[in-house]
Amino acid sequence: MSGIRFGADSFSIYEEGIKKEWIVGNGLGGYASSTVIGAGTRTYHGLLVAAPENSPGRFVLLSSLDEEISTNEEIYRLATHKYPATVFPSGFNYLSKFILAPFPLWVYQPDAFTVKKKVFMVHNSNTTCVLYDIRSRREGALLRIFPLVNSRDFHYTVRSGDISFSQKAYPAGVKLESSNGFVFSLSSNLQYHSDPKWYYNFEYDAEKQRGLNFQEDNFNPGYFEGRLKPGTSHFFIAASTEDISSFTLERVEELYTGEIYRQNLLAFNSRLTEPFALKLLRATDSFIVKTPSSGENTVIAGYHWFSDWGRDTMISIPGLLLIPRRFEEARSILKNFSRHCKRGLIPNAFFALGGEPVYNTVDASLWFIHILGRYFAYTKDFLFLSDVWDTVDSIIDNYRKGTDFGIGMDSDYLIRQGPQLTWMDAKIGERAVTPRAGKACEINALWYNALKTASNLGTLLGKNVSSYQTLAAGVASNFENAFWNPKTNCLFDLISQDEAGNEVKDPAIRPNQIFAVALPYTVLSHEKEKAIVDRVEKDLLIPFGLRTLSTDHPLYKGHYEGDAETRDIAYHNGTAWAWLLGAYVRAYRKVHNHSKESLEDMRALLQGFDMHLETAGLGTISEVFEGDYPYSPGGCISQAWSVAEILRAYVEDVLGIKP
Repeated sequence: MSGIRFGADSFSIYEEGIKKEWIVGNGLGGYASSTVIGAGTRTYHGLLVAAPENSPGRFVLLSSLDEEISTNEEIYRLATHKYPATVFPSGFNYLSKFILAPFPLWVYQPDAFTVKKKVFMVHNSNTTCVLYDIRSRREGALLRIFPLVNSRDFHYTVRSGDISFSQKAYPAGVKLESSNGFVFSLSSNLQYHSDPKWYYNFEYDAEKQRGLNFQEDNFNPGYFEGRLKPGTSHFFIAASTEDISSFTLERVEELYTGEIYRQNLLAFNSRLTEPFALKLLRATDSFIVKTPSSGENTVIAGYHWFSDWGRDTMISIPGLLLIPRRFEEARSILKNFSRHCKRGLIPNAFFALGGEPVYNTVDASLWFIHILGRYFAYTKDFLFLSDVWDTVDSIIDNYRKGTDFGIGMDSDYLIRQGPQLTWMDAKIGERAVTPRAGKACEINALWYNALKTASNLGTLLGKNVSSYQTLAAGVASNFENAFWNPKTNCLFDLISQDEAGNEVKDPAIRPNQIFAVALPYTVLSHEKEKAIVDRVEKDLLIPFGLRTLSTDHPLYKGHYEGDAETRDIAYHNGTAWAWLLGAYVRAYRKVHNHSKESLEDMRALLQGFDMHLETAGLGTISEVFEGDYPYSPGGCISQAWSVAEILRAYVEDVLGIKP
């Protein structure tokens, strides 16, 4: 697969170097991540952020490894850290290359030394390995590597008085136990020396910008040391929650080769060959994980801070699992969410990885039926379809009769729901930023699509689907009259009631209406569908997504920045989302009759992300983009449905590779 490469001019200034971040997942929800210059700018950065089996959530255990090479005359420090009013050391000044192909590689060139450093994780293990190839043109130079460790939830910071460590040293490593109960080890082919001390007042720039806690302390238990011989020396350091005391250099190199092979096998199994598609394919792997506590497959919604979300998972499955032909994992995930279905509701989220589900969503269940249809289109898996059919029936029956959170069908066959149940669910305290209680246009588009999908799948299974067909006909007869706005020539976003019980229709131009065109089953005429796409293109489209509100609306916010409240206000009021482009591309091709011109238009739009892959989260796609030029990325540096929907749209709607 293609790699990403930067020369020294890309990170010669600290403020520029911290803008580019990398992340490597381990298949358990854990990861290693930092900036290209090695400076941690988030509480979420670390070389070993583990997802331990006995603890829902993720925890920073190894923050960084600080390398230094000393001669009689000089000490060359390769690390970079931010402290109050200063950057020290500034090892990025020695950095000549950064390469991501597929794992990160740094090349430092201090004086007579060339240091090549590679970081990777062992799949399905909370184990990070770092390989060093150091070429020396000097006699007698000394290498020392100082691990900075922690033992905290990755959302928070700690101070030296909050936590303590005991250590059991052995010649090639150390076993550490924190006062909050975590045990992990460091191992190397370098000599370990215990020399415990604390490093104080690290500052995390990204957290400071977000208005969150941004200062903390890290513990240094000691250092690894070895002499550099003239020529090239090879070293490793591994960090793990498992026993790695027997690790050797040869073993770590074998593990690295194994991980490269696994990545290449994913590409081979996908049968994709087009370069841009392969770049996106590489980005999919980190989101597909097994929860440590149960071993069940799931999807991480975004890195660094999201867990698994029902809505995001359903929307992401085609791009993350069906197109890459990871059908067994797709089936496992659908089965898991089916098993947790309660009163017709698929879980909204498991807020702690492997924790208990919460159910406050109206659309996850409807997306479940849609994705079950897509899964069947790819696999023709009648056995699994039959196995989860009761879930489909439960969803439709509960939505028809009414279920939790005010979700239910009115006499006009349309679905209503209570507050904060759609994907536009940002809240400040108890105040909804985008109140959407009532009948939302995309929910009813999904409802119709779910009924038609269930009718089709049920017929194949020999089920009696007459009730589904009756409900679908009822939705079709009322949808246009309820939602069409002749003044704007597109859909009302929401139908609600005021305090007096009068019907209120919201004319805000939002992207939710694109699903009334893009889903497999829709009710509007071709003319009206084209009018929706034209309106969305005119008012909402930017190069990296669809704005969540038109720029002429008084609530529009064109910038996504500042503290949590300021960002939450902008989140669904102008901020653009990359995942929405998937539906837009499909809708655009549809209303332009899949013309050659529409194909080239959408190819150019999606390939515009090629530039973004080298901008923020390297090799992946951000959660959101600012609605105003220059459309700066924001939110998570790597978002599952962003990657999934851009890949799905590119493969299915541009390359034309469909089931």
